[in-house]
Amino acid sequence: MRSIPMAGFGLALLCAAASVSAATPTSRFTQDPYPSTYRAIASGPVLIEHATVLTGTGERLDDADVLLENGKVAAVGRGLKAPAEATRVDARGKWVTPGIIDVHSHLGVYPSPGVRAHGDGNEATAPVTANVWAEHSIWAQDPGFHTALAGGVTSLQILPGSANLVGGRGVTLKNVPGNTYQSMKFPGAPWGVKMACGENPKRVYGQKSGPSTRMGNVAGYRAAFIDASEYLKKNGAKPEKPKRKRWWERASGNGSEDSEGDTGGKRDLKLDTLAGAINGEILVHIHCYRADEMATMLDLAKEFGFKVSAFHHGVEAYKLADRLAAEGVCGALWADWWGFKMEAFDGIQENIALVDRPANSCAIVHSDSSEGIQRLNQEAAKVIANARRAGMEIPPERAIRWLTANAAKSLGIAERTGTLEAGKMADVVVWNQDPFSVYAKAEQVYIDGARIYDRHDPSRQPKSDFMLGQEVAP
Repeated sequence: MRSIPMAGFGLALLCAAASVSAATPTSRFTQDPYPSTYRAIASGPVLIEHATVLTGTGERLDDADVLLENGKVAAVGRGLKAPAEATRVDARGKWVTPGIIDVHSHLGVYPSPGVRAHGDGNEATAPVTANVWAEHSIWAQDPGFHTALAGGVTSLQILPGSANLVGGRGVTLKNVPGNTYQSMKFPGAPWGVKMACGENPKRVYGQKSGPSTRMGNVAGYRAAFIDASEYLKKNGAKPEKPKRKRWWERASGNGSEDSEGDTGGKRDLKLDTLAGAINGEILVHIHCYRADEMATMLDLAKEFGFKVSAFHHGVEAYKLADRLAAEGVCGALWADWWGFKMEAFDGIQENIALVDRPANSCAIVHSDSSEGIQRLNQEAAKVIANARRAGMEIPPERAIRWLTANAAKSLGIAERTGTLEAGKMADVVVWNQDPFSVYAKAEQVYIDGARIYDRHDPSRQPKSDFMLGQEVAP
């Protein structure tokens, strides 16, 4: 009988763990027939002592402690007392941060190995495929989840690709070992819907049924949201109408009262998603590079009454940083990708730093890469270095928000994770040094208070079942 390294560690404890209840759906558009089965792994109290702590709230604490109890952050401060049975972690010389959150990942839908049979991220059969859900393509055994964990990633949003105007729903996961996506699904996290503007839909559909131009793209979004608006009128919550009896019941003085109204007709999965976006129950995430197109998408949002949660990639976001901040829109951006296609030509390395400058800004470092997700801390460090060369000093306690608090905000989970505050999920990373050093490594990673990853303990280094028995290349 073969041994089961980590998958065994995580899954064996699931039965004994406490249940985490999901949020109640607010309308028919967000009812979940495939609900989360995630269970926090049972764990005892942990006291991480004498660390440099970046809380994610803009605060840095030196020689501080973090106490984890019952899957939550119990306290952060100096000289904390812990229960006698607590595991104590000597973190002298080490740094502690909230777990990293990647808001743009395709792990599981474009898993490793990257072969054609694994390409399940783009339903490139129509320009608008809001009916598909990325979670139904996720292969939970993707080894990429575990390499991301070793880089400190505790939660991540899995999105469809960017071939379509509307690619479908994304889902937020806890980065724990599992056999199904439901066992990783972040309980109560709202769905996101992935949209894309610019070159990608043009390229994919220009030789098919269209759109083949940017004006065709916008016409396609508008047509889809017009349909969704009509669908919402028929199927959304209706104001109460005075009830009246049928004429024969009124004449006889008998019978029950009945209400008038359109039943709405057949359910439409595509329009469910778009109506949920208009309602604000499904968060809108848009792949968009150029400033002019981001401005157009903000105008589209006003036209149909939805809110953009975040623009992704956005290499020209610096050109409208003030507007993004004023309208409460996050910029989920790369540190330095630019010039690899025409719409990325005007990217600059100071992009994230400039988006981060206005009051109420929401800058995020994302990956969109199975490799980049392993070193998001280094991607953020690039931003700090490029900002410094441009005369902008960004301290670690501010920069960590790009990977934690701001990311949680854009995914609608900021009340539960993303910062080290009492009562929040104990999603925590212990680094061997300043996480914004090229030499930094995540030594321990806790998810809901359980030590899921330990760089110095092979029994706590997850391995996909797919990788068991695979030989490591010399």
